[in-house]
Amino acid sequence: MTNSTVLVADDDGAIRTVVSQALGRVGFEVRTTGNAATLWKWVNDGEGNVVVTDVVMPDENGLDLIPRIKKIRPELRVIVMSAQNTMMTAVNATQRGAFEYLPKPFDLNELISVVRRALETTPEPQDAPERGGDETLPLIGRSAAMQEVYRSLARLMGTDLTVLISGESGTGKELAARALHDYGKRKHHPFIALNMAAIPRELIESELFGHEKGSFTGATARASGSFEQAEGGTLFLDEIGDMPAEAQTRLLRVLQGGEYTTVGGRTPIRANVRIIAATHRDLTQLIRQGLFREDLYYRLNVVPIRMPAVRERREDIPELVSHFLSQCADEGLPWKSIDESALDRMQAYHWPGNVREMENLVRRLAALYSEETIGIQAIEAELAVEPPPEPTNRAGNGIGDAVEVHLRDYFAAHGNVMPPAGLYDRVLKEVERPLISQSLAATRGNQLRAAKLLGLNRNTLRKKIRELNIPVLRSPK
Repeated sequence: MTNSTVLVADDDGAIRTVVSQALGRVGFEVRTTGNAATLWKWVNDGEGNVVVTDVVMPDENGLDLIPRIKKIRPELRVIVMSAQNTMMTAVNATQRGAFEYLPKPFDLNELISVVRRALETTPEPQDAPERGGDETLPLIGRSAAMQEVYRSLARLMGTDLTVLISGESGTGKELAARALHDYGKRKHHPFIALNMAAIPRELIESELFGHEKGSFTGATARASGSFEQAEGGTLFLDEIGDMPAEAQTRLLRVLQGGEYTTVGGRTPIRANVRIIAATHRDLTQLIRQGLFREDLYYRLNVVPIRMPAVRERREDIPELVSHFLSQCADEGLPWKSIDESALDRMQAYHWPGNVREMENLVRRLAALYSEETIGIQAIEAELAVEPPPEPTNRAGNGIGDAVEVHLRDYFAAHGNVMPPAGLYDRVLKEVERPLISQSLAATRGNQLRAAKLLGLNRNTLRKKIRELNIPVLRSPK
C-alpha cells in the first residue's frame, strides 16, 4: 500500500507542498498538479491509485471530474477537499461519488487515514444518485462543528438508516431531518413531522398509527395516521423523549417488525417509511429514570447526529445574521446591516434559544428599527430583555459539562486574557478543592478513608489539604 501513487490536484501551491510532504513521509508516491486538465490526463492514462482533488481549480470544477473518473475507472477512489465549507459541497461531493469529503483546513493525519482507507476498501458498483437541484442551503455555517454535521448528513442521504438527532432547542434539528429527506432517495415522497410534545398523550397513538371508526369516543370515521401519510417517504418524530410509554411500545414493534395496526384495527399494515427522531433531552438519563425504553433507544440511535449549540460555533454568527437579514429583505422588510461592534456583542452572547432565538432577534431588528445600520445600542437593548439561561441547566449532565459552561463564559467575557495564576492551574484548583472537601466530609474527616476514596496516597492528600487551605474536621474517635 505504501508503494501506491496518490494524485493531488489543487491550485494552491502551498497546499500541494504540504499534502505531498505529509503523504510522502508515510511512504506514498505523490504527483501534484494545479489544474484539472493534467489530473484528467493522468487518470485517463491509468496512473495513480487514489485521487485527492480540490473543488475550485482554474480550468474546471473538481466535482465535475468525479463522474468522468468513475466512468472510465470505477475502482479509483476520489477524495475531495474544499474551502467552500457548505452543506451543499459535502452533499454534491457524496452524490457524485466521492469516497470522502474533507473541509479545509483539515488535519494531515486525517488525510493520511482517509487515503489508507480508500486504498484498503473495495468499491461496490452503484448507480449514481440523483443530484439535488435546489442549491438553497438548508443549514448555515462553516465552523468545524457544522462540518461534522454536513459530512454525516452527506453520508446518510443515500441510505434508509434510522437517525437520532440530538441538540438543544433551536439548533436546527428539523432542518437537518429535512435535508436528509430532501436530498435523499425518498425526496419525491412525503415528509411528515410529528412533535410528541405538542400532542395530548391520549391522542399520540392515533396520530401515529391512525384509527378505525368507533375505536374510541369521537372517532366518527376512519383516520389515517402519520405512518400512512408518510408512506414511501420520511417520518420525523420530534421531541421523542416526550413520547408516552404506551406509544413507545407500539413504535418499538414497528421498528422491529416493520408493521403496525391502526387504533381499533386488526389487520397489520406494512410500513415503508424512514424514521428520523430528534430530542433536546438526554435519553440515557430518561432511561435511568424509567421514562424511556432502552430497547427503543437502541433502535432509534442507529446513527446519532448532534446539532451544536450556537455558543459552540460562534464563528458562524456573522454568516447566520447575514442570512437572516437577506431573508427579511426578500420578505419585504427594510434592508438592514449590522455594524462590527454589534456583531461582536452578538458573538459574545450565550444564545439560550440558539439559531431560532437569533432569527427572531434579526426579524425584530429589521421590522422595528428605523436606522439602516444596526449598532450595539440596539443589540444591547434587545438582549437585555432576553431571559437568562436556566440555572438548572448550568451543570449540564456532569462535571465536564459544568466546567465547559464555566470556561465558555470565561472566554466570552475575557477572550484569551489569562488570569495571573494561569487558567490551567486555576481550573484544576477549582475542581480539586471541592472534590477533596466533599470527600473529607463524606468520611467525616477521616483522611485515611478519604485518601482511599480518592485513590491518593495519604501523604499526597495531606499535602493538597495544606496547599489548598482546606479546613479539616476531626474524625470521631
